[in-house]
Amino acid sequence: MEAEANQATVDADPERVHQGIQPLVGVGPLMLNLLLLVWFWGQWDVVLGLTALFAGGTLFLVFAVERLAQRFGRSVAESARILVNGGGIALGGVLTDWPPMVWLAVPLNMLWFHGGDRWVRPRMALYLVGVNAVALSTGGDLALALACDVFCVSAYLVSERRALLLREMLEKAARQREELEKTHQELQQMHQRALERERLSSLGMLAAGVAHEINNPMSFVTSNVNSMLRDIRDEQNLSALMQEYRDDVLPATLDGIRRVNSIVADLRRFARGDPEAHSSYDFDAEVETALRIAHGQLGHVRVEKALGGVGVVVGRPRQIVQVLVNLLVNAGQATASGGRVSVTTRREGESIHVEVRDTGSGMTEETKRHLFEPFFTTKPAGEGTGLGLSVVHGIVKSHGGRVEVESELGQGTCFRLRLPLVPVLAYEPSTDGGMRRRPV
Repeated sequence: MEAEANQATVDADPERVHQGIQPLVGVGPLMLNLLLLVWFWGQWDVVLGLTALFAGGTLFLVFAVERLAQRFGRSVAESARILVNGGGIALGGVLTDWPPMVWLAVPLNMLWFHGGDRWVRPRMALYLVGVNAVALSTGGDLALALACDVFCVSAYLVSERRALLLREMLEKAARQREELEKTHQELQQMHQRALERERLSSLGMLAAGVAHEINNPMSFVTSNVNSMLRDIRDEQNLSALMQEYRDDVLPATLDGIRRVNSIVADLRRFARGDPEAHSSYDFDAEVETALRIAHGQLGHVRVEKALGGVGVVVGRPRQIVQVLVNLLVNAGQATASGGRVSVTTRREGESIHVEVRDTGSGMTEETKRHLFEPFFTTKPAGEGTGLGLSVVHGIVKSHGGRVEVESELGQGTCFRLRLPLVPVLAYEPSTDGGMRRRPV
């Protein structure tokens, strides 16, 4: 599509050149006809004939050529122009017995040509042969004809070469403009990516800082409530109210505190940006972690989980949590209030199968084709970066797994992850001069 647009631009530029020089091209023939009228002044039949030829040719060029070009194309219009001008020159030569001034009109018609189609040279050759045939058959001078032919051919070839060079320059300029536009778009994308990375990095640092600040006072709260519950349990004679605190209120409070502490620990671990080595971890426990982190985005839907006891696996647990959080948040944002988001895990042989399914709005085929492209998002400006699913794809692939998507507009979406229990590892040089293992 872009190539067609560039070609249209290149084709339009010679048209502009043609329209720009059109007011000037009539100056030469006008001056030549005035000289002929002055030269033959007194020979009224010749003067009347030349005037009629010039007027007829001018009217044709002004009113007919452009209409022919618009209706049948520039090639047809050029053929008609050459035919009319050649006929006018031949009639003028017969009328005046072929003086040098008539021969001078022949190259003027060859210097003013338009376009570079394949018929341009045959048209010029037929024009020159036709004029020469009429001239030599009606008493024209052979020497003048030969001299005019040499000059016409030389002048035409120079003009043709200049036109071709101009066209090449226009094509080159069009290509450079396309490259500049493409480079400009790439620079804009790179700038946007840098801004998004900086913003995400800042958010990660902020999350880690907030989690750290919450962690300190929560340590005191946890310790104090534990001490209070322990002291109350040591008392023998408690009122009914204090017994309720001992048996119900304080244990429930401690359970809430432990939940807050778990969320803070998950957030601190999730926000850390340091490289993570492969390690053993409980897969279902990390799913629970992801559900706690994404809880705020899932409060309006019913969350169902069916964890199949996957057990201990090997990988990068923090990255797996990041994958699951992204999928859960997307599911929550795509699902209306009262809808359902479900998480299912199971172990099959040496692989893990994870499904995150929602009853949300679903996706079109066009959206699915671009789903994992960086910075592609269907969310309104300011609400999405388009990085989440590209990160998901990269992490799952780095673990030796794959992502499958099943979605239908209005019918919800299901993301399926296939992960190996133990990623295939290879060796690579480490920074200390030894060898370390890396995923392949």
